[in-house]
Amino acid sequence: MAAGGCSSSAPPASTLLGVKGQLPKAWLKQLPSSWRPQLMEGPQQVLTLLEQGAVEPGLLALGDGWAQELDRARLQPLQAEALLEQLAPFAAAPSRLFAPVGSMPVAFPWAFGTWLLLLRNRADLERQRRRGWELLMDPSLKGKVVLPSSPRLVIDLALRQLGLSTTDPASLEHSGMRQQVRALVAQAQSLDESHGLNLLLAGEAEAAVVPSHQAIPLLQKDPRLSAFLPDSGSPLWWQLLLRPAPLDSLHELPPLPLEWLRDGCTAPLVDRLLAAGWVPPLPRPQLDALLRRWPPRLRPLLLPPEPVLSRCTNLVAFSPTERKRWQSLWDQALSG
Repeated sequence: MAAGGCSSSAPPASTLLGVKGQLPKAWLKQLPSSWRPQLMEGPQQVLTLLEQGAVEPGLLALGDGWAQELDRARLQPLQAEALLEQLAPFAAAPSRLFAPVGSMPVAFPWAFGTWLLLLRNRADLERQRRRGWELLMDPSLKGKVVLPSSPRLVIDLALRQLGLSTTDPASLEHSGMRQQVRALVAQAQSLDESHGLNLLLAGEAEAAVVPSHQAIPLLQKDPRLSAFLPDSGSPLWWQLLLRPAPLDSLHELPPLPLEWLRDGCTAPLVDRLLAAGWVPPLPRPQLDALLRRWPPRLRPLLLPPEPVLSRCTNLVAFSPTERKRWQSLWDQALSG
């Protein structure tokens, strides 16, 4: 007979549900043993799993655009006030999922960035960077541009070329709006910033508009590439961690891995996140100190100068009416 008549087993690990390639490997390796990552091929698969109730994650990792597709009633308050207070003020809006000031934070914005104009072997165009996003319209780039797959992002770029903004409803009435969108799309070889990068690296494209976290690693190892953020700014992208409410109201969520979250914003781990293009939204003096060791050409791509950053905007979810109007603009621009 065994000396020990009783045995115990560890509780099941809590799930961090996210998308492949959108959580830094160095950070994931530090995830506590009481958690396990479950990474899907794309954000739509993540939303489908949640809708079907096929998984009940303790934490959910999504970009801000997809996170705004969630039913806010299914999210729990984050309850990480001390961590959120360490972030820069401009991180407050995404922590509320852009709900009005005073709303409870439901997300931890662990990384942010911009969209950059990435060039391959085009020093001549790099020298003309003062032209900003209008550089995409250069005749030499006809059919050699990779644009984002999101119509909203393409429209935003077209508006910035005209000195307008998607946050201003009057932009819809601008006489040159449809023509500008149509002309910009006509420059493109592909509307797919992810797979389109392969076209750029293979030399089939010469310019691409990509999120900064995709550009930074490439710029560090490929001397053929250069990049810049126009002075008119760009939309911001955010990576968020959220707490979905359990389907069973009697079921309690596991405690947040607060130390792990804190590690992603502090040395030495934060240096590895920066190298991969993931920038925590810390106050500027802290980020300036972290970036002091970086090459001068990369610093403004990781953290734009304050005047440029102030012109960058969040892509807040449209109301159904707004979505219909902007979709109509896109359809009309592409139909000729």
